[in-house]
Amino acid sequence: MYVINTALLSFGMSGRLFHAPFIQHHPGFSLTGCWERSNKVINQHYKSATSYDTLEQLLGNPEIDLVVVNTPTLTHFDFARKALQHGKHVLVEKAFAGNTDEALELHALAQEKGLKLSVFQNRRWDSDFQSVRKVLQEGVLGDIVEANLAYSRYDPNLSPKIHKEEPSSGSGILKDLGPHVIDQALVLFGMPDTVFADIGITRDRSKVDDYFDILLMYRDKRVHVKGGYFYKQPLPEYTLFGKQGCFFKTRSDVQEAQLDRGMTPGDGKYGIDPDASAGRLYTGNPTQTDVKDITAPPGNYLEFYEGLYQSIAENQPEPVTATDGIRIMQIIDAALRSHQHGKVVTLDPAFLTRENLDPKKS
Repeated sequence: MYVINTALLSFGMSGRLFHAPFIQHHPGFSLTGCWERSNKVINQHYKSATSYDTLEQLLGNPEIDLVVVNTPTLTHFDFARKALQHGKHVLVEKAFAGNTDEALELHALAQEKGLKLSVFQNRRWDSDFQSVRKVLQEGVLGDIVEANLAYSRYDPNLSPKIHKEEPSSGSGILKDLGPHVIDQALVLFGMPDTVFADIGITRDRSKVDDYFDILLMYRDKRVHVKGGYFYKQPLPEYTLFGKQGCFFKTRSDVQEAQLDRGMTPGDGKYGIDPDASAGRLYTGNPTQTDVKDITAPPGNYLEFYEGLYQSIAENQPEPVTATDGIRIMQIIDAALRSHQHGKVVTLDPAFLTRENLDPKKS
C-alpha cells in the first residue's frame, strides 16, 4: 500500500484532535513530523514523528509528501504557497486563505505543479449535517423555500490566543466559524445569486467581528448562515422549511469531545449521536401534521482522510477541492462588501469558469 508521509505545521488543538488521530489510524498515512516552534510535545504522543524547529527544515525533507497547514488563518496563504513551491501536496484548514484572490493563486500554483490542494471542511462529516443532508436528499420536505444554518455559542470572553483577537486578514468569527456554515450551505444548495450581510461586534472590548448574519438569496429560496457568541440557549441550528414539511436539528456531533477524551476513530462508539439529539421532522397535509424523530447517521472525519488518500494515491478528486474553497472565499468577500456598503451584492455566475481557474491566466 502506498503510504503518504505527512507533516503538520503545528501540534495545538487542531493537530492533536482533528488531524493526528486520523493520520495515525489510516494505514495509507504516516505522521512523519511536525513544526514545533517552542513546546516540543509531539513525541509524547507519536514517538516516531520528527519535531522540526523551522518551516524550512520541514519543507526541505524530500520524504514528506503532504503538508497540513493547521496554523492561524493569517498564515494559510504564505505557508500553503511555500509548501506547494517545495513540491508538497497541501491540506489547508479553514479559512482557505485571506481572500478570493489568494485562494485563486494557491489553486493556480497547485495546478501548475500537478499537486493536490484540499481544504479541511471537516464539518461536512458531522453527524448532524449528515442528518440534514439525508433528509434533503430523500425529498420529504418538497421544494425548500427557507433554510437556516447557525453556529451558536455562548462565550462572552475574549480568546487568550492573541491572533484571534487582533484585527488581521485572518481574524474574526466570519473567517473562523463562517466557513463551516457557508460550506454546508453551498453543499446543500449551491452558489446563490446574491448576498446580503450584517457583521458586527458584540463582546466587550472586542476588536474583531464576533457576529455575522448572511442571507444567501437564490431564485427560489432564501438561506441564512449566521454565528455569534451570545446564544445561551440556542434554537435548533439547522432549520429547513419546504413546501411539504420542515426539519429541525440541533448541532450534536460528538467527535470533537470524543477525540478530546482520547477516543480513537476505530472505537465502536465513535461518532454516534445520543438518541436524545434526534432531529424532528414535520410533514403531512394542511389539516394533519405527522411528527417523526430522525436519528443522525454517525459522523466520521476519517472519511475525509480516506478521500484525501484516494486523491493523492489514486489521482481522484480531492474530498474538498480548492474550487470549493474559492467559492467560500467568494461568499465571505461578498459579505464583507455587503456589510461595508449596506447593499445586496450580486455574484458573477461566470467567475468560476475554466478560464478563470486556468493557472496560465492567473
